[in-house]
Amino acid sequence: MTVPIRNHDIAELRRLDLAHHLPAQADHKVIAELGGSRIITRADGVYIHDGEGHQILDGMAGLWCVNVGYGRTELAEAAYEQMLELPYYNTFFKTATPPTVTLAAKIAEKMGGHLTHVFYNSSGSEANDTVFRLVRHYWKLKEQPQRTVFVSRWNAYHGSTVAGVSLGGMKHMHKQGDLPIPGVEHVMQPYPFGDGFDEDRAAFRDRCVKAIEDKILEVGPENVAAFIGEPVQGAGGVIIPPDGYWPAVEALCRKYGILLVCDEVICGFGRLGEWFGHQHYGIKPDLIAMAKGLSSGYLPISAVGVADHIVAELREKGGDFIHGFTYSGHPTCAAVALKNIEILEREGLVERTRDDTGPYLAKALATLNDHPLVGETRSLGLIGAVEIVREKGTNHRFLDKEGEAGPIVRDLCIKNGLMVRAIRDSIVCCPPLIITHAEIDKLVAIIRQSLDEAEPVLRALKPESVS
Repeated sequence: MTVPIRNHDIAELRRLDLAHHLPAQADHKVIAELGGSRIITRADGVYIHDGEGHQILDGMAGLWCVNVGYGRTELAEAAYEQMLELPYYNTFFKTATPPTVTLAAKIAEKMGGHLTHVFYNSSGSEANDTVFRLVRHYWKLKEQPQRTVFVSRWNAYHGSTVAGVSLGGMKHMHKQGDLPIPGVEHVMQPYPFGDGFDEDRAAFRDRCVKAIEDKILEVGPENVAAFIGEPVQGAGGVIIPPDGYWPAVEALCRKYGILLVCDEVICGFGRLGEWFGHQHYGIKPDLIAMAKGLSSGYLPISAVGVADHIVAELREKGGDFIHGFTYSGHPTCAAVALKNIEILEREGLVERTRDDTGPYLAKALATLNDHPLVGETRSLGLIGAVEIVREKGTNHRFLDKEGEAGPIVRDLCIKNGLMVRAIRDSIVCCPPLIITHAEIDKLVAIIRQSLDEAEPVLRALKPESVS
């Protein structure tokens, strides 16, 4: 289907943006100084287009989510057809809708094993709110109401709601709203380049796992409800844990009778080369949160995968689980998610990521390791990072402070036609799963070009030049 290109009045849209719109996760002073947001007008394949006529390779798949790429007519048609038949109904009144139920069965098939049920929400943040409440409800049903504490990691990201920010470990987010709320404890992240540089990987892994066990013992195992973690920390900077980390964490949870929660909001639906990230690591969580790639971002939908033993407790003990949202199990969103999974299956995008494009991205990123600003490249499946350092062979940052170099390189990448994200001094990418070898080559070439352009600027940095 050919979509006509609209003739937007970009100047007026930017004026209205400043006059009425507050963008998410933004410094609104900076937006005002820029005269309004960049207006993205259309997209196709792996490219987005702005109102100024720039074509930009979307190295972030929207916000870690557009797994099947842009311009999928099938997804628009699925939404249209469902809206004509039944655009909306809720699941509060002992009711369900056909796409909602069918999608639950499809997700259960992809999760496999003991993860048999799903609870729907609209966003990853809401999914982790559901995890928070469901875990505590479960332990009350088990007559262990004192098990309320979650153990998480510093620099983890589990959403932007009060519970999500609290479960996450980003201190700058905690400062807004006097968070975390009580009942969440944090331990070190498994970040070898940042926190274990020059340390033996196995020794570093063991130190990370011991930190979890030490925290469990400090709080008291009888008080701990769950450990929560992303298989690969996305918004934390694409933190890929050392080999053996996740099986050791799972063993620790089983040792102390603690629930294991995997936040699959980014890692799910093929990102790591398996349907879910925990499958890559060979572990069996009790709950998983999912969103983003579930519908490839075409409509907002999320879910929590729930193990059979938790469902059995809910059904045996009975009583309302007084939780849910107006749009839990939204039929149109579910219909689009079903079609999205069908596309992933039909085109073999999960297997292609595992066997072809994921390894190709790793090799392509590795070619940047000769650059004087690059301390490390790393990737798994189609998610990767480039660490920027002041001195080759070290993890020393510019001005000995993280976060000075990343935004400079990011802005150059965008100017040069590549949308990436700067997380402290890492340039991270997460392209659509449909990306080709040639497009991966282009992505890496733009990063190299931008590093070259950034180097003289970064070398000239002085403390007084940094605001």
